[in-house]
Amino acid sequence: MKYEEISGKVKHALKRDWIITNGIGGYCSQSEIGCNTRKYHGLLIAPLTPPARRFLVLSKLDESIESNGKTYNLYTNIANGEISEGYRYLTEFRMEYVPIFTYNVDGIIVKKFISMEYGKNTVVVLYRVKNHGYDSKLTLAPIVNFRDFHKDSHNHQFDARQSHVGTKLKVILDGNSATPIYMNCSDGKYLKHNDDTFNNMYYPREEERGFEATENHYVPGVYNINIGANEEKDITFVCSLDENIEEIDGINVINKEVMRLSEVIYDTKILQERKMNDENVDILKKLTIASDNFIVNRPSFNLHTIIAGYPWFLDWGRDSLISFEGLLLITKRYEIAKEVLLTNIRDMKYGLVPNGYSGYDNRPLYNSADSSLLLIEQVHKYLRYTNDEGFIKDKIYPSLIKIIEAYSNRIDVDGNNIYLDEEDNLISAGTEQTQITWMDVKIDNTAVTPRNGKTVELNALWFNALKIMARLAERFDDKESCRKYLKMAEKTQKSFEKKFYNPKKHCLYDVLGDDKIRPNQLFAISLSHPVIENKDIAEEIIATVEKELLTPYGLKTLAKGEEGYTEIYEGSPYKRDMSYHQGITWPWLLGLYYDGLKNLIIMERDIRTREELEGKLKGFVEKTRITFDVEMRQRSSIDTISEIYDSCRPYEERGAFAQAWSVAEIFRIIAQ
Repeated sequence: MKYEEISGKVKHALKRDWIITNGIGGYCSQSEIGCNTRKYHGLLIAPLTPPARRFLVLSKLDESIESNGKTYNLYTNIANGEISEGYRYLTEFRMEYVPIFTYNVDGIIVKKFISMEYGKNTVVVLYRVKNHGYDSKLTLAPIVNFRDFHKDSHNHQFDARQSHVGTKLKVILDGNSATPIYMNCSDGKYLKHNDDTFNNMYYPREEERGFEATENHYVPGVYNINIGANEEKDITFVCSLDENIEEIDGINVINKEVMRLSEVIYDTKILQERKMNDENVDILKKLTIASDNFIVNRPSFNLHTIIAGYPWFLDWGRDSLISFEGLLLITKRYEIAKEVLLTNIRDMKYGLVPNGYSGYDNRPLYNSADSSLLLIEQVHKYLRYTNDEGFIKDKIYPSLIKIIEAYSNRIDVDGNNIYLDEEDNLISAGTEQTQITWMDVKIDNTAVTPRNGKTVELNALWFNALKIMARLAERFDDKESCRKYLKMAEKTQKSFEKKFYNPKKHCLYDVLGDDKIRPNQLFAISLSHPVIENKDIAEEIIATVEKELLTPYGLKTLAKGEEGYTEIYEGSPYKRDMSYHQGITWPWLLGLYYDGLKNLIIMERDIRTREELEGKLKGFVEKTRITFDVEMRQRSSIDTISEIYDSCRPYEERGAFAQAWSVAEIFRIIAQ
């Protein structure tokens, strides 16, 4: 069938992404109908130096049924303007801990389960076949590759060597003898192909993003499995970078993963605390599983970290800290939370927490002025949840002291240019060429959203950090430091309100000297210690954000009417980068609005007004729940939440299809 002739229903299914992960940065992902629509799709994307250096290993596993003299292709691929129509036999797709596809063809029901082995670069595909028809044959065709998942093998000719003993297959592609690909099937016979290339697999989602949209893959051969009339049979296919593949029990891998995720859900205690008819139960279960996808082990550190988003991001300091409460504290994963805190301070340099690590040489990167201050906020939250003073005092507090000392002096690492202005006790950071806030796009050494100078969120975080450090110093019997931090905080607060309040627009300046309306001002009222204590100003901030920035899917990054405003994220990489923080909607920012509303309620002394605000907060939480329940069940990202959305109807999903801080903040809003 011509690809351009497919129905709207099929087009929608092609845009729905699912993902499962292996706890070390690897993942498995496709569209809802099993068609790869991105170069980042595949059944085994394996990190060679976990969680980094991800390589596409197994692109797909294409299935065919031969019955009563006819062949039925169950797979769906797009190539050379045509789409194969295996989706016609797909009667159901669902995520039930793992993805499950159900096919029905000529009296044969095939249920396909896919799972990764946790902690391993291994994927298992289980076929549960019930044949109510004729003697039949199931054919499995593995489609493999071995390339960096960011690249593509467009027009590539593979140099392939393979060997097999029985159904165990070893494939070496393009001379990568140090990393062979191993496959095995529990039944049937393997038939070797010679020089079989899948040419021009087409990825419509890459074309949308302005990238090369076709590539070649290698097909080593096929597995043929006989299915007798009225026979029921389980067949497991395993692909791995581990050699002992014949020892892997595929069904056991799937059962262990289902059990592991069930235990993760149980250990949160969230569901046990709710009535079985609570309409939140289903979405909280989905968000718990979604949150687990981002929590990974870094073997080189022997510590856990947080992946910022799939398919293309690694572990970033700022993202992990913003996601910290929603992914780890809400879910009561306190031991992992401790490891993530230790990961953040492990390579701290001159008071700066790494914003991330190079995907190729593990080199720490320090292009972030706010991550260190975010760390102090999350330490405070960790203590609030756990009261684990001993760990914080012994392992973390000394590093926090160094952060305050460093910010009180000058830091010029990776162009951060962070310094404390002694006149007003406000923090200035950055240059015209640096991008050290979360609005961090650079094109040709030019910051798209230049925010150098005194930014609103950095100084709100600075005040908050000083207040938290005063509390910690008091708890740890360091009275002198407590007094010092409180004095610094008092001076910062006075300067902040005087300089950042913009009476003309009834909000706060985003950067001193820049009056564009952006969501960053919410940091001033949303943190554990809001720098804005004036209720009237806090109300103005909330009202302006509601009027200018609030959408059902998040907050716009720039108000409509401001110079550079863009509400649709589309086109070439350049065009998309130019719009990334210029009006596009981000779900994680809803967490700032939520906390701002809660703090405004605390500020309010009038009982009637407080009750009205509590009603507004309750309505916001319910609206958020409904919006993202529908999003995860019916729209683009299956059982997870995307990075960004367009800022106009129909609020199309964009960017990474599974984003840590999106999941974390929506989870936090709904769960509390």
